Amino acid sequence: MDTVISGAGSSPPEIARPDPRRWRALAVLGLIQFMFVIDATVVNVALPRIQHDLGFSRPGLAWVVDGYVLMAAGLLLLGGRLADIFGRRRMFLIGVVVFGVASVASGAAITSEMLVASRFVQGVGEALGVPAALGLVLMLFSDSRERMKAVGIWGGVSGLAGTLGVVISGVLTDLVSWRWIFYINVPIVLIALFLVPRLVSESQMVREDHRFDFAGAITATGGLAAIVYGLLQAVSHPWGSWQVLMPLLGGLALLALMVLIEARSLTPLIPLRFFTDRTRVGSYLVILVAGCVFFTYVFLLTLFEQQVLGYSPLKGGLFYLPLGLEIGVGVGISTALMPRLGAKLLMFVGLVGTAVGLLLTSGIHVGTSYASGVLPGMSMFGVFFGMVMPTTANTALHKVTGQDSSLASAVLNAMQQIGGALGLAGSATIALRYAASQIHDGVPPDVAATEGYALAFRIAAVLLVLGAVLAVILLENVKPQPESAEAAPVASTPAGPSEAVPAAQL
Repeated sequence: MDTVISGAGSSPPEIARPDPRRWRALAVLGLIQFMFVIDATVVNVALPRIQHDLGFSRPGLAWVVDGYVLMAAGLLLLGGRLADIFGRRRMFLIGVVVFGVASVASGAAITSEMLVASRFVQGVGEALGVPAALGLVLMLFSDSRERMKAVGIWGGVSGLAGTLGVVISGVLTDLVSWRWIFYINVPIVLIALFLVPRLVSESQMVREDHRFDFAGAITATGGLAAIVYGLLQAVSHPWGSWQVLMPLLGGLALLALMVLIEARSLTPLIPLRFFTDRTRVGSYLVILVAGCVFFTYVFLLTLFEQQVLGYSPLKGGLFYLPLGLEIGVGVGISTALMPRLGAKLLMFVGLVGTAVGLLLTSGIHVGTSYASGVLPGMSMFGVFFGMVMPTTANTALHKVTGQDSSLASAVLNAMQQIGGALGLAGSATIALRYAASQIHDGVPPDVAATEGYALAFRIAAVLLVLGAVLAVILLENVKPQPESAEAAPVASTPAGPSEAVPAAQL
């Protein structure tokens, strides 16, 4: 069954003309999204240099990555709802400022403690800025075909940034200094602070009751943060250890308590009605799988290139350049075909094609050459994963109104972050434990490590196929309604004195 994307109707409707600044605004907001996403991965290649310069211990070094992920994932739901309630543009600019100041502090860090603390603050900036940014995109595009294209571009930017962060890190770390992986954020932040107020009007949800649901905010934030922390701990501790089980079970308990609180609250922070749409919920599950697989792929392939093939940070970063280009190709194909074929079919094809790319990559061995052993699987992975990104972004925002646009973005990004943490924990456990058992049986370490990576790739491929089946079962085939038949969108509550901001509904 196909479903169409249409504006939220009302009687009588208020006609809202498209904002002439919308595409320029999308370019600026997309640039900021690119910056937010690459900072989750940009430090990975630079970690050895950072450890040497600041005297990190091995456990402490992990918090350069984990601190950012923990704060970003834990606060995303709260950040998204704050943007809906208090103004999306306002919260976006606050998030960008916080992120920019923390980036300067990270680049200027003179102790390990200073860098870890500033990375935590960077994560707070992302949690405030990212959901507000996509919420603004939804408000800018009232025409369903344009909105599908804009959201597809947004999803593609996220996937591209996840890859190019490794390239940028390798180049800057080798040729300049690891500190510049943080300093390059500063001009982007300044561009956003200058242009966004000129290109985007303020918008926020309509509220009859101005009480704030503190209990819902605390339990949602604490639950997400605890789950992500438990997954991060699983990278270095057994899954059955108290270090992993306590935060995971505690996080699930807090989220269960949050559901009870929200069900009884007159002014819920996260209304449970939001999760009644089957397509949207199914898409969140697919995003969880896709995030898990993508982080698994990049993490293990980076270990293979540096520990088995012996690549330098620069060579290792450039290693991923074709992947970034291929993701861009897949994004373009998916965005162009979605209005005709719908998101569901393209998502299914993309997930299965990505699984085939993983299976090709699982053929690596200690004598693998990049051109014949890695590049074919990488090419297939990149193109088909690029096709997945715009489709998941659109289906995750299915029938989202102007009341909940930033909350929807927050849930989407939270699932990506949790999927990434789950991928790192699961892939590291599978690969390293398999390698250890092989070494115990007398297999050379490089061979054992490579076989562990290959096993994890095969398991990730199976997960993608399961995700494809899930998409077929749960998702409607989202397509835009022809423009001539579209209902006029309703204006949200604009902060500007004369410009109505349309409430987008996907």
